[in-house]
Amino acid sequence: MGLQQTVDALEGRWGITAFVHAAEIGGDREVGVRADDAVVAASVCKVPVLVEACSQVAAGEIDATRRVDLAADAFVVPGPTGISVFLDPVSLSFRDLCLSMMSVSDNRATDVVIDAVGLDRVNATMRALELPGTVLEGDCAALLGSLADDVGMPRDGDLDVATVDEDVLRAAAALDPARTNRTTPRESTLLLDRIWTERGLAPAACTEARRILGMQAWSHRLRAGFPDDGIRVSGKTGTLPTVRNEVGVVEDLASGRAWTVAVFLRLRSTASVVPSADRAIGEIAAAAVAELRDA
Repeated sequence: MGLQQTVDALEGRWGITAFVHAAEIGGDREVGVRADDAVVAASVCKVPVLVEACSQVAAGEIDATRRVDLAADAFVVPGPTGISVFLDPVSLSFRDLCLSMMSVSDNRATDVVIDAVGLDRVNATMRALELPGTVLEGDCAALLGSLADDVGMPRDGDLDVATVDEDVLRAAAALDPARTNRTTPRESTLLLDRIWTERGLAPAACTEARRILGMQAWSHRLRAGFPDDGIRVSGKTGTLPTVRNEVGVVEDLASGRAWTVAVFLRLRSTASVVPSADRAIGEIAAAAVAELRDA
């Protein structure tokens, strides 16, 4: 079953809307569904942040080994992982903050990195890479703070939207691609392609970005579509209420072929855990790569 048929079937079964793009690195084939639509990036926005951080390290503007001392404060930047939930002070190098930002999607680490590199620099680099639809409106604290404000919850508490009216939740700015951190499926795969081919970016920056992207801790989305041990998946998830995303690179170690894949889902469900959506990302990614592989 091809990509479009797979998307149609999963959308009908689970009540999702999929936005997809995939392309072979070094090839000229691509496939997509709603590939140029603006989408809510959620934590996929951390890929542009990583690119800027690695670029500034490669240029000698930031020392990758510089220590950053952080006090314990769970509500500085809300988040379910990493430093966001630490109870004690911590000291990390800048490059390990980048690793925590990507491998476990650490929101507090992300905002420390953004403070260091500059949000304006991230957006300028995306424009320079000819990715004008990839825009960060704010850091994680601003994004989650606006969501809390819009649904009438305190900023200094757990963001549990289970009891929030669905219409109120869906109207939140953080869930509107016109008002929040955003990208498109095609631009997401183009950014990954630039990292893997080193087009427009310093080779040292790309080497470090590839290393970090390859250390993602979770395998329940894209990776679920490629269970073969001979396949390596490097990527970044993104999660918000009604949003499930993952972008990544799928590499066939035997043949040397590789594909960039971006899958963004909008859900009817507002639940915090939606396994069917996670599985759908893997199924859609597998269908996209299979169509490209067999072309």
